[in-house]
Amino acid sequence: MNTPPSLLEVVQADFLHSFMFDMGRYLIGAGLIAAAVWLLSRTSWAARKIQRRRASRADFTREFSASVRTVLVFTVLAMPMVWAFQHGYLHQWSGTLTPLSYTLYLAAILLAHDSWFYWTHRAMHLPALYRSFHRFHHLTITPTAWTAYSFAIPEAAVSFLFMPVWLALVPTPNPVVFTFLALMILRNAMGHAGLELHPRGWAGHPLLKWISTTTHHDMHHGSSYNHNYGFYFTWWDKLMGTEHPDYVATFDRVTGARAVADQPLTTSASCQTTA
Repeated sequence: MNTPPSLLEVVQADFLHSFMFDMGRYLIGAGLIAAAVWLLSRTSWAARKIQRRRASRADFTREFSASVRTVLVFTVLAMPMVWAFQHGYLHQWSGTLTPLSYTLYLAAILLAHDSWFYWTHRAMHLPALYRSFHRFHHLTITPTAWTAYSFAIPEAAVSFLFMPVWLALVPTPNPVVFTFLALMILRNAMGHAGLELHPRGWAGHPLLKWISTTTHHDMHHGSSYNHNYGFYFTWWDKLMGTEHPDYVATFDRVTGARAVADQPLTTSASCQTTA
């Protein structure tokens, strides 16, 4: 019987591969959305820019550097998770993956992650946690796709911990995990894109309104830190009364005829507000 590798052996074998995978995922996901925004900004969709303020080179440098650090945190924390799989503390999924089971697993993990994000995000706005966990992310007032992983180390750890908690409870097929990770970074970059990417009428549509838009999260950065905590969906914000009351009107204005949304900007002092 082969002896399972030690944690040090796991690090030696998998650390670089894990770092390159997550770094590549960030670069591809954020890069695709940034490229889309750059191209659309040279068309009539330039009118969909949500804020008048533009992100500065200093903003980009801070956010990209922090995102590299976040990927490093993810990689460090992934090593014990890999070790746990190899020692049988976490279990790989086994079975036949059908289109139906794939869809159900993917829906389940997206719903679970949306709930994890909403409640941990809202908790990090509490005074006891805000400065250590989440204040760094809110140094960004005007987001771009590169803001996606701009976290302090404690927030990066909270973000990562969803995966081992989920996998401990629900062994999940690898193709589903891969799809989830791809969707997660794409939706994250879209939420920070700074240019509304969703069709006109989305925010008020009877069905589509439950899926969040770029404006939804941009308002959380640029005009109200006490609203719009959700990630993929809006229902936790709607249910808990934390959706900004002007969200739909702002979305409609951004996607309407006006060239630039008249979106008020918040000073850095507003970062001290809480949920």
